[in-house]
Amino acid sequence: MEDGVEREGEGEGEGEAASTMFSEEEVREVSGFKRGDDYVEVTCGCTSHRYGDAVGRLRVFVSGDLEISCECTPGCQEDKLSPAAFEKHSGRETARKWKNNIWVIVNGEKVPLFKTPLLKYYNQTLKGAHRSHRSHNGRVCHRDEFVRCTRCNKERRFRLRNKEECRTYHDALADVNWKCADMPYDKTNCDDDEERASRRVYRGCSRTPTCRGCTSCVCFGCEICRFSDCSCQTCIDFTRNVRP
Repeated sequence: MEDGVEREGEGEGEGEAASTMFSEEEVREVSGFKRGDDYVEVTCGCTSHRYGDAVGRLRVFVSGDLEISCECTPGCQEDKLSPAAFEKHSGRETARKWKNNIWVIVNGEKVPLFKTPLLKYYNQTLKGAHRSHRSHNGRVCHRDEFVRCTRCNKERRFRLRNKEECRTYHDALADVNWKCADMPYDKTNCDDDEERASRRVYRGCSRTPTCRGCTSCVCFGCEICRFSDCSCQTCIDFTRNVRP
C-alpha cells in the first residue's frame, strides 16, 4: 500500500497494465481503490429515495469496459452488471442517468461518477468506436430495432445511436420475459398504443428513410453493439475474434 492506495497483486507481476491507468493524484482519496491485472476497482453505490444506498464494487478496465458487482445485501447474486443495470437494480427512481446517479466516495464524500477521472477510458473507447464505425455521411451505422412485449404483444422501438442504447436493446432482446414496463427511455406500459405500421418503416437509415436493411444501417458486430462482459454466444465470439 502506498499513499493509502492498495495495489492488488503487487509482487506477483500483476497490475502492470492497471498501474498506468490513473495517477496517484487522481485516485489517492478514492475509497476502496485497488489495482488488478488489467483493471482498477473502487467502492461505488447508487441511492434510491425509497430503498436507500445500494453499494457495489466498480471495475474499470483498460479496454474501457465498466463492470459492477452488487453488494446491496449479503446474499445478492448480481455480478458483472453494466452501470445501467446496476442503477436499475438499485431501485433508483430517476434511472437512465447512471453517470450522474452512480457515485464513488472521494475524501469521504459521495461524488457522481462523471465528476471523477474514472470514466476517461470508457469515454475514449466510446469516441473511438463512433469514429471507426460510421457510414459515408458520418452517422453511426445502427438502425432502430423493435422488441415485442411478452404481455401485450406490442412492439416497442429501440434507438441504437450509442453504446448504452445498444446495450439496452441487446439486454432486452435477450430477456425472454421482456415487457413494456422495462422500456428504459420513456415511461411505457402495455396500455400505450403501439407505433403505427406506417411509422415503423422509418428505421433511421442514413441512405434512405424507409430502408429495409442495407450495408449502411445493418451492423453484424462492432465495438458499439458487442460487449465483453456479456455471456451470450454472439458477444463471446465477437470478443474472441477481435482480440489480437
